[in-house]
Amino acid sequence: MALPKHIETRLFINGEFSESSNGKTFDICNPATTKLVAKVYEASEEDTNRAVAAAKDAFPSWSNLSVEKRASYFKKLANLIRESNDEFAALEAASMGKPMGTFHDAMMCASKFDYFAEAGYLVQGTTSVQTPGFLNMTLRQPYGVVAAIIPWNVPLLFLASKLAPALIVGNTTVLKSSEKAPLTSAKLATLVQKAGFPPGVINIITGFGNVSGSILSHHMDVRALSFTGSGRTGRLIQAAAAQSNLKAVMLELGGKSPAVIFEDADLEDAVKQTAFSIQMNSGQVCMANSRIYVQDTIYDKYLEAFKERFSAVTMGDPLDKSVNHGPQADAIQHKTVIKYLESGKQSGGKLVLGGSAPSDREGYYIQPTVFSNTPEDATIMKEEIFGPVVNINVFKTEEEVLAKANDTEFGLYAAVFTKNIDRALRFAKGLEAGNVGVNCTSPTTGRDMPFGGYKSSGIAREGEPTYSLNNFLETKSVLIKIS
Repeated sequence: MALPKHIETRLFINGEFSESSNGKTFDICNPATTKLVAKVYEASEEDTNRAVAAAKDAFPSWSNLSVEKRASYFKKLANLIRESNDEFAALEAASMGKPMGTFHDAMMCASKFDYFAEAGYLVQGTTSVQTPGFLNMTLRQPYGVVAAIIPWNVPLLFLASKLAPALIVGNTTVLKSSEKAPLTSAKLATLVQKAGFPPGVINIITGFGNVSGSILSHHMDVRALSFTGSGRTGRLIQAAAAQSNLKAVMLELGGKSPAVIFEDADLEDAVKQTAFSIQMNSGQVCMANSRIYVQDTIYDKYLEAFKERFSAVTMGDPLDKSVNHGPQADAIQHKTVIKYLESGKQSGGKLVLGGSAPSDREGYYIQPTVFSNTPEDATIMKEEIFGPVVNINVFKTEEEVLAKANDTEFGLYAAVFTKNIDRALRFAKGLEAGNVGVNCTSPTTGRDMPFGGYKSSGIAREGEPTYSLNNFLETKSVLIKIS
């Protein structure tokens, strides 16, 4: 599929599109061809402050609207997103390499706005008559200006997951898209304008973390900030919040997710699910099961079946719908994965599949790669690679593998495959992760379940129906003395 003739690359502030105040742009190149796709305007300090000011000015009138009125804009936007699905898919393929044949992000984005359009009345406080002479109550009220900083791997989904709940309860927003994949966010801004949202309610800018991201994190008028991305950036945001106005911070960070395969598991299903988890989006998924532990009695059989399935990808131009394995997002990410591959080769484990960039094509591709029996203290066992690279190690006992699975500073997702219900529940309780799959693995999640991580994988939870809403609401106690 061809790209649209016109690609929006400007900033969306106070209901209007504009170039950056200093005229700065940066290049977006197709990671499959390395050719220039667009020059995108980079938000300056002035632009970022202007976006926050617009959101602040829009807050009183937006927060005073009825839920039905706010919802009416959501429903218009959701319909426009669905109508633009193919354009979104092409923009994502050309900017960060997600294959169009696997693209369902726009539909998920639209579904989020549709859901939260109906969720506004779930926000309710409490009452109490337990204090003699008083009728007491709590109010749940919006913060004001909420900032959202989203990653490049699934930008539309993260955009909706943050903006929709923040907006429906009355906040106004400033979203910073990733400089690696800004085109779908800019396209969505055109639909926000078309849907008729009041100016300043949704502002969408693109820029770099050390400028616009830092300003949003330190800004005294930003009262809450939701971020999905790397642990390093999450720590900087949390520090900035502490140094400024102690804004509420929600962080969904990285992962090094383990999957544990016992000898009584459905082997074929376990291979299918675990291979898809690490291959999806070329491994550029925070909850991908990048560490797999297999019981010794079935290890060899599992490894051979996994290699066969994992290697059978269709690598190529992500604009071709028959392709299911695209490139890494850009040159920086490609270089990072190559560095980890070289580290893995020197770690003492065995390289059993892939291990390099394919030599027969241009672009930022990485072969599906498997290391086996890598030492637990190796760098590639400890750090998030964010590429199609998996370590498959052997274990003998429950106690041994539970300790290995938990021996990480990450705790976003974990999985166990077994038909033994007692063992499954022991691991569901014992695995140190915010999400545990039993006979399933990532990207499987529950729409009505909270999503987030233990340890260095994050703070707070997102999810429907109320988890995300609660992130964007203050709680106020009102004490009413009765004469």
